Formats: sequence, C-alpha cells, structure tokens
Amino acid sequence: MNPNDFLTSAYGVRIPRIIYGTAWKKDRTAALVEQAIGLGFRGIDTACQPKHYSEAGVGDGVAACLHRGINRSELYLQTKFTSLSGQDPARVPYDPNASLSEQVAQSFQTSLENLQTDYLDCLVLHSPLANPQHTMEVWQAMEQIFHSGGAKQLGISNCYDPQQFELLYRNATVKPAVIQNRFYAESGYDRDIRDFCREHRIIYQSFWTLTANPTVLAHATLQMLAAKYRRSAAQIFFRYLSQIDIIPLTGPTSESHMREDLAIFDFELTADECAAVELLL
Repeated sequence: MNPNDFLTSAYGVRIPRIIYGTAWKKDRTAALVEQAIGLGFRGIDTACQPKHYSEAGVGDGVAACLHRGINRSELYLQTKFTSLSGQDPARVPYDPNASLSEQVAQSFQTSLENLQTDYLDCLVLHSPLANPQHTMEVWQAMEQIFHSGGAKQLGISNCYDPQQFELLYRNATVKPAVIQNRFYAESGYDRDIRDFCREHRIIYQSFWTLTANPTVLAHATLQMLAAKYRRSAAQIFFRYLSQIDIIPLTGPTSESHMREDLAIFDFELTADECAAVELLL
C-alpha cells in the first residue's frame, strides 16, 4: 500500500484505508492472514473471542510475515475486548468470575500472547455493555492499557445509538479514536454518528459492507461506474467509502478477491460520481 492509502488518527496512528477482517476463518486464519499481508494488506482486525475468531491464528500469520522481512511497525493490528455476553461460555479467554477491570487486563494479555506482539495499534470494545456504568468501567480499564503503552489508541464497535456514543466520548479520558459498525440501511448508515466522527476526528470503520448492501451494489449507478472503470460494483463501493474517509473491513478468502480489494486505490471517482453514490445511502 502507498502512503496515500492510509489515514492518520487523532492519536497519530496510521491506519490503512482498507483492513483485512479475520472473523469466521477458523483453522484457515493463519494461512489467509499470511497471504493477505503478502499481497499488500497492512491492517488486520481480530478479537479475543474464540467463538468467532482465531486470534492465535492471526498471530501465526503475522509472525510468518515478520520472519520474511515485514517490520511490525508497517502493520496495523487491531483486536477487541469482548464481554461475557459475546463469548462462548466454554471458551472464555479470561476468568469469567473476575472483575470487569481484571477481565479486560486478562483479555489484553491473552491478545498479546496470541498475536505475538508487545503492543496493539488499537484496542476496541467489541460492543457496549448492557449497563452504561459497566461500559465505562471497561473503558477505564482499557484507558489504563493505553496509558501503559500497551495500546496506541482505543475504539468501540457495534455502537449504533448516537447518544450512547457521544456519552462515552464525553466521559472518556482517552477519547475513542475509531468506531467500527455494521454499515447498512437499517441503521440509516450511521449518518448522525458519522457526522459526530467528522467533527471530533474519529475514524469510522465499516463491516458487513458488501453483504448487507446487495441493493446498493446492484443499483444502476454502481453498475454504470463499474462499467466505466472496468471494475466490480464492490470495488466501486469500497473506493467511494475510502474517498469519504470510511475504512471498510473486508475478509476475502481467495487471492483474486484480495487483489481486487487492494486494487481500489488504482483509480479515483470524481466528486460528482461520489455524490451520485451518496444518494443511494
């Protein structure tokens, strides 16, 4: 990826404009992560949640690339603390009877071991907890990790209530640098949250970007642009998002699709074309 293919967060962290997501890859995780980095991905998203992620597999894939000469500083590694409600009870990666603060600390240490690294580029709260006070307790534990140098920045995922997000921002000592949400019509494409992000230098990451938007991808506007640029509708949509400073997560398992995702930086939509896509959201 070229220097222009990155955004810089409010905390000075360089984040690739497209990130490789590792959910549901299971025993293929290590090989796919190694392949993705080998082809040019420089951002990897995972979670300390054995239910949906093989975080250790991510670490093995990253380690293989480091052995081949990639520097750790070239990579953006992002993982998540997942509360008990999101874990498989048989495979909780921390003591479920510990305090919330201890759960965060234990999960973080597990992530470092799994990823074979001594720091994270971003630690994300996988979703707000049911009790707002518990959410803040977890966030404050994450802040301790930030202050100790264990994570360069913090973020939150699956937070769709603008008031909830703004409350976290106001009460946090270490402000969220990123928010990662499902990008789809049911949430109004998070317009209010994205407005707040622009005002406060928070980077918006999207997931389920293609799966949740078949109508957008099939629309005549995207099909016309795909024909003009000789690209797929998915490439047009990803390119549009990158040009409005949204970072999409993508998780292809084939080399051809990985290459297509990385090739979105080989062309640029005009302002009028971006405005036409915007009308679909």
